[in-house]
Amino acid sequence: MAEHVYKKIEIVGSSPNGLEAAVQNALTRARKTIRNMRWFEVTETRGYIDDGKIDHWQVTLKIGFTLEE
Repeated sequence: MAEHVYKKIEIVGSSPNGLEAAVQNALTRARKTIRNMRWFEVTETRGYIDDGKIDHWQVTLKIGFTLEE
């Protein structure tokens, strides 16, 4: 196995369609500017309430990616 050095960043994704969609939205956007993403960790979940109903979900992710040589 090769030796890797990783960097972690933290981002927040949201979606009115549930937690998994919020995670996917965050990863899709991060992929536009971050190369070599290897893993993610959901560290927080929140929901936004509007008129007594769930309006959308938010998830905080830590994303790990390998540093280039």
